[in-house]
Amino acid sequence: MQEEIAKTKYNDAELNEFRTLIKGKIDIAREELYELATSLSAANSNGDEAAIAGKTLEDGSATFEKEQTNQLAARQKKFIEQLEAALIRIENKTYGVCRSTGTLIPKERLRAVPHTTQSMEAKLKQA
Repeated sequence: MQEEIAKTKYNDAELNEFRTLIKGKIDIAREELYELATSLSAANSNGDEAAIAGKTLEDGSATFEKEQTNQLAARQKKFIEQLEAALIRIENKTYGVCRSTGTLIPKERLRAVPHTTQSMEAKLKQA
């Protein structure tokens, strides 16, 4: 009979599954952020030489690349912050509950977008 009652939160075993998934994604995201930061610092050290040589066309291209890399790094940082917030929700046992509807977000959605705080229904209504 209890199976008929709609689940309102995930159990500890399910939360552990999501914790493992999220920690793995954080590790990968941090590695990518480190690579972006390394690429930015290398571009900054080479940028001075190009400016001295007066290669204005190449400078414009290098500046554009640096801006793109900066944007990617900023996005990656935000992604890591969102994943870390999801870990906090796991610790608080509020993970997987839609902040708009209060319903349980399906596991499939959480596996695809583990940092989400909304069900697809709520997300689509928002648009």
